[in-house]
Amino acid sequence: MLMARHATIPLGGHRRDSGAADFANNRLEWRRLIGEAGGTFLLVLAAAGAVVVNAVSHGQVGRTAAVTAPGLMVLALIYTIGATSGAHLNPAVTVAFAARGHFPWYRVPGYVLAQVCGATAAAALLRSMFGTAGRLGGTFPGHGIPAGTALVTEIVLTFGLMTVILGTSSGPRNVGHNAAIAIGGYVALAGLWASPVSGASMNPARSLGPALVSGDLGAIWIYLAGPVAGSLLAVGLAWALRGRPSPAADVAAQGTPEDGSLASGDAGQPGDHQAELAQQPLRHGPARPGRSAGPCALSAGLADGQA
Repeated sequence: MLMARHATIPLGGHRRDSGAADFANNRLEWRRLIGEAGGTFLLVLAAAGAVVVNAVSHGQVGRTAAVTAPGLMVLALIYTIGATSGAHLNPAVTVAFAARGHFPWYRVPGYVLAQVCGATAAAALLRSMFGTAGRLGGTFPGHGIPAGTALVTEIVLTFGLMTVILGTSSGPRNVGHNAAIAIGGYVALAGLWASPVSGASMNPARSLGPALVSGDLGAIWIYLAGPVAGSLLAVGLAWALRGRPSPAADVAAQGTPEDGSLASGDAGQPGDHQAELAQQPLRHGPARPGRSAGPCALSAGLADGQA
């Protein structure tokens, strides 16, 4: 789960490149990991917490609200931490971005560990407050649903989710922050029709956190294999439809440094296309003195089209 970012434009009409060493600078990685851990904590607190509170309150939350809550939380988190970490919030998303070439593989283990820690902390908090009510909000195949059916459902749902993430904001069709609406909306929509089948997890961390805390690991393989397989299928489709990834998508997947400068590539690889993008002039003219350019002046793409 991620968002588009807006690069700050100085008076001269060019993106500033004073922070061009952003993602080669491992000293800033702790900020991104905190963002992923905290964001995934809040996501699982909403997703699993809705199920737990519904059980405790004897149905006062309801299924519709329970499956809508994580979608709204994703939307809010994309606005909140997207510029810091890319707001992946999901190991399947992180792996897919790396497979697509938007995200360096060496950063994947840290992101995944942060996401699992955040999810586990949320489940532990729910258990400390409500015990094991609602099976701690874990995801399981629905009553009478075979494991194979649940697995296929998770593959298909995550394929759709990752396709939306990769394609929502692309090149000249960039919609900026409105990508948050598309991604959050998809999460809610998938839950509305598919939660009775598989729980509509689409997220290994969301399922693994409650499973680890409750000790109920019997079906967890579905929610590890399914989302990863679905997200990789979406990457294959993206390559088939759009070819090589765009520079703007790399920026979106990796987050931006605190000063708003654009992301550079991996350390030791000069001439990266993101650095070239940072040197392009602003087509709409310079920002007014004393103001940074707003979303209408420039958007760095969230995902995949041609810049």
